[in-house]
Amino acid sequence: MSVILDTEVPAMAPFSTIVREGQTLAIIDLHGNQAVDFLVYDAEDTAQRYSAAATIAAQRNIFLTTGSVLRTAESKPLMTVVKDTCGRHDTIGGACSKESNTLRYGQHTRHQHACVENFLSEGAKWGLGKRDLVSNVNWYMNVPVEKDGTLGIVDGISSPGLEVQLRAETDVLVLVSNCPQINNPCNGFDPTSVRMVVTG
Repeated sequence: MSVILDTEVPAMAPFSTIVREGQTLAIIDLHGNQAVDFLVYDAEDTAQRYSAAATIAAQRNIFLTTGSVLRTAESKPLMTVVKDTCGRHDTIGGACSKESNTLRYGQHTRHQHACVENFLSEGAKWGLGKRDLVSNVNWYMNVPVEKDGTLGIVDGISSPGLEVQLRAETDVLVLVSNCPQINNPCNGFDPTSVRMVVTG
């Protein structure tokens, strides 16, 4: 296996890359308790994109871990989790935005940078716009679901150096927002950098 890409994504920053079929992307939580918002598209046809609903239905589980397959709405495999040292990852918490920040935390947060803005700025480099954003994966984010159906964003279960590895099942475009949220515990109220490594 040769290293194709090895980069550190700063706290609060976006990132994107193409991962070719058979290559592996490792997302490493360098400092612990850092949510990494994630979208994936077929690189040749971005209308074929990650579907939370299809992925959840196929595996009959709302959490992602080793063996989980990220699928399109047509159930086409995009990426497979081949290694996970954290244990589980969120599919339902969504991406923070200026709008959701103001709704949840007050108008004084409207100026704060958020994941939707990261996705839009990074996606624009690949010709993607707001209509191309869908429900995303939140690697390392802890969103437990209670017996009564309620959920919350609580302290993460990750720690420094944990990683998730995904194998591309076709050529894919990956969009990442290294979550800038400071109003809830998903980043321990202190966003930090993460590392991205592509091997193949």
